[in-house]
Amino acid sequence: MTALDKWDSRFMELATHVAEWSKDPKVKVGSVITTADHRVMSLGYNGFPRGVEDLEERLQQSDVKLKMIAHAERNALDNVDTNIRGCTMYATLQPCADCAKSMIQRGITRLVCRVDPRRAKYHEEFTRYSMLMFNEAGVEVVQITADG
Repeated sequence: MTALDKWDSRFMELATHVAEWSKDPKVKVGSVITTADHRVMSLGYNGFPRGVEDLEERLQQSDVKLKMIAHAERNALDNVDTNIRGCTMYATLQPCADCAKSMIQRGITRLVCRVDPRRAKYHEEFTRYSMLMFNEAGVEVVQITADG
């Protein structure tokens, strides 16, 4: 795991703040996309797409929620309509393979993400392919512990 510089720390704090906007009762995830000169390009949190109702029964049923919710990383990517090649994404959780594909396609070159050692086995399975793709695509991945 890596120690963060002041900018990385600030943007991880911002991603953590944005995560609180999620209505997901179990897992709140936030993400921030920034340029190399520290400008915020986009924010995202896990939630239903625009216009889709945040019904409590949908949020409580894992199978329904997983099919309908947009991940924070994907929301941040979808919320920016300009070129983000060479940008950094900050995420409060390691991205899944689908989000990794979109990040690579949009040109994200650096990822700073939080890992939770208490959920290491789950994260390993959930992120095995995302980490493989990041490595092959040359995306720099900086991992920090959940309390880091």
